Amino acid sequence: MLLLHAIAHLLVDALCAATLFGPVKSAAQDAGLLILLYNTLAFSTQCLVGLAADRMKKHAPSASLSMLAVVLGFALPLPPLLRVMLVGLGNSVFHVAGGAYTLEKSGGRAGRLGVFVAPGAIGLTLGTLWPSLGVLFAVLLTLCAVLEIPLSRMRSGADPAGENAAIPEPRTGHGRVFVSVLLLIAAVATRAVGGAVVSFPWKTGAVAVLILTAAVWAGKTAGGFLCDRIGPARSALASVPAAALCIAFCSMWMLPSLAGQFALNLTMPVTLWLLYRAMPEDPGLAFGLAASALWPGTIVGRLITLTGPAAKALTVLTFLFGLIAILYSARVILPRDERPAKEGFR
Repeated sequence: MLLLHAIAHLLVDALCAATLFGPVKSAAQDAGLLILLYNTLAFSTQCLVGLAADRMKKHAPSASLSMLAVVLGFALPLPPLLRVMLVGLGNSVFHVAGGAYTLEKSGGRAGRLGVFVAPGAIGLTLGTLWPSLGVLFAVLLTLCAVLEIPLSRMRSGADPAGENAAIPEPRTGHGRVFVSVLLLIAAVATRAVGGAVVSFPWKTGAVAVLILTAAVWAGKTAGGFLCDRIGPARSALASVPAAALCIAFCSMWMLPSLAGQFALNLTMPVTLWLLYRAMPEDPGLAFGLAASALWPGTIVGRLITLTGPAAKALTVLTFLFGLIAILYSARVILPRDERPAKEGFR
């Protein structure tokens, strides 16, 4: 199921992008506003979708229906507004359903989460660069939707490597856990602000965009496994300072920029995993909260017009805030018997 959801994630994002830059862009004069609406629906509604998902507990059917919604939004001869609403909401439901399913089957580990979230970056790039491939994306995504429910039923009785193991609740007070959740959500938003402020002058042409996408994909994929290996605090300490230096001060050069993007994206599954550990009974909400914070942060970052040292300072400060949020939350959220082995706290 993890492989199916990872492939479906790539295809959902690819088909959504192909819809926006294909039929929507060609039919609508206000395509920019419609793309803004799409992103708002796809990201900012995920916290509400997560609340519903945690109550319904129907992740596989929801994922299947959301894939079909995206396919229909691309394939049906709809007005541009209806297309955008259908693919945007379909995208939102798929991410929450697939993310919640992945978290529930993770056995308390972060590696599976990184594998699930990473392919979305590839799909977004492919759909944006080549919207003419939309028919291919739609056919493959339909196949994923058809396979979703029978495969999930085949897996429902299996429990390899303790996938369905109970996740321990945080042993600290609810107040400190709540503060940690707020800090992690704020870290996602501020990290998006800092990342959006920076521009990469070398990112021209499809090849450069694909190489940057590969760095993002690799960072997200590796981040979950690194967290499992050395813990969230050490993962953040190893990645965030390096990301801040490379992205803030070396964005004009390709290789250090790629290193910075790889390092920054190592923390993405770590943040999601910590949110899940803070609320293990609500995986959909945990996943949705992070996504809902991402889009407002991105908008704020794009509206900021700082340049030079001021922009560099903002990027460094936002990344360091994320580091502090992860360090504090790891100490608060993880049960004490997990800290010495994974975190090395004294």
